[in-house]
Amino acid sequence: MSGERPTGVLFDVDGTLVDTTYLHTVSWWEALRQADHRVPMALIHRSIGMGSDKLLDHLLGPERDRGADGKLRDAHDSFFGEYWERLVPLPGAAELLRGCAARGLRVVLATSAAEHEAAALRAALDADDVIDTVTSSADAAQSKPAPDILVAALEQSGLDARRVVFVGDAVWDVAAAGQLDIPCVGLTCGGTSRGELAGAGAVAVYDDPADLLAGLADSPLARGGRTSPGNKTDTQA
Repeated sequence: MSGERPTGVLFDVDGTLVDTTYLHTVSWWEALRQADHRVPMALIHRSIGMGSDKLLDHLLGPERDRGADGKLRDAHDSFFGEYWERLVPLPGAAELLRGCAARGLRVVLATSAAEHEAAALRAALDADDVIDTVTSSADAAQSKPAPDILVAALEQSGLDARRVVFVGDAVWDVAAAGQLDIPCVGLTCGGTSRGELAGAGAVAVYDDPADLLAGLADSPLARGGRTSPGNKTDTQA
C-alpha cells in the first residue's frame, strides 16, 4: 500500500471471524482416517487455509493417485456439515465488521468456502447489514496460497488493491495477499503463532477480532501500511 488510507477491508472467514479452524482439522482427520491415511492432527492444522486440492497434495504428496480425492472432500464436507448449526463467531467478529463500516470502510468477505458453507458462516456472524461483498469457491480457479479469491473479491467489490488491507489467520492468507502486494494483518485465533504470521510477512498481528477492534484506530485498517511502533507487531509466539 502506498500510504493512502484504505477504502476497504477484505476478511478471510474460517478461523479469522468464525471459530472453525479446529473443526476443519477434526473433519479432515476423520475423512483421512476413514480412507486409512494416518495423518497427525498437528500437520492437518498447519494446512488449514489451503484449498482442499492443495491441502491433500501437502498432506499426502503431489504424486499420489488423486482418484479418491473427491470422496475425501465429500467426507470432510459431511463431517464439517454436522457443526453448521453450532458455529460461533470469534470474539468481537461482528463488532469488528461494524467498526470498520462505521469508519467508512467497505467490508468484503473473501472466503473460498462453497456457497452453502459460506451461508452458514454468514449466519453465524449475523452481520449482513455491514457486509458489502461475499465471494465463494466458485469465484477462484486456484485456492490459497494462490491469490485468486482476493482477485475475485477486488473485482466484485470494485475496490483497488492499493487501497485495501486483508485480514487472515493463516500463513496461506499472508502468502496470497503478498502476491498482490496487499498488506495482511494476522490474527492468532486460528492457532497460528505471532512469530509464524509475522515471519510470513504479516504487517501486524493481533490475538483475535476483539483485539484488532480495540486497536483499530492505530491499525493498518485505519492508517494503511504498517502499524506504528508499539502496536501489535511483535513476533513472539
